[in-house]
Amino acid sequence: MGIVPLAKALELAQEYDLDLVEVAATARPPVCKLMDYGKFKYESAMKAREARKNQAHTVIKEMKLRPKIDPHDYDTKKGHVVRFLKQGDKVKITIMFRGREQSRPELGYRLLQRLAEDVQDLGFIESNPKQDGRNMIMVLGPHKKKTEAMAEARQAQEARKAEAKANPGRSQNAADADAVNAETDFEDDVDADDIEAEDVKEDAEAPAEASAEA
Repeated sequence: MGIVPLAKALELAQEYDLDLVEVAATARPPVCKLMDYGKFKYESAMKAREARKNQAHTVIKEMKLRPKIDPHDYDTKKGHVVRFLKQGDKVKITIMFRGREQSRPELGYRLLQRLAEDVQDLGFIESNPKQDGRNMIMVLGPHKKKTEAMAEARQAQEARKAEAKANPGRSQNAADADAVNAETDFEDDVDADDIEAEDVKEDAEAPAEASAEA
């Protein structure tokens, strides 16, 4: 449109029911643009929201095991690790030793190696097992990137919605399944206070155990 007086620019904005927005204040003369500013703000907010939605944040989950874990408990813990890796998250595996178990670190090492082999299709050993006080730690990294896992999760969610829409009678069953999954997810998060309390209790029992064995 070229260079026009401010009054003329305001008159044009009013005529076309638009806003006069300054886009380059430092230019000489300043550069302005006629636009629907409300629509511009809305579109910018939606783009920012979509960008945040597609962001992938690195998350490290943690799973704690005992060297002499029960087979059923091991399968349960392994299932959680599998789910974390499928979600594209790293998993920190901690073997917690107590009492005389601390003198047999090979038990924890063999357990970590077994777990790594069981989930090798989904993850790899990012940090090899190492002793840290009375714990042994290993970190598993996912083969699948977080962005890929998020995209697959969205596709699966859309597929479930489409199926529920096509089969209204099954929508309640799907809701019940989601509720069960949500409850499982809640149980997966280890409460640090509970773990600490358990460790304290075990430390108190350790001398008695040693005396009995002696």
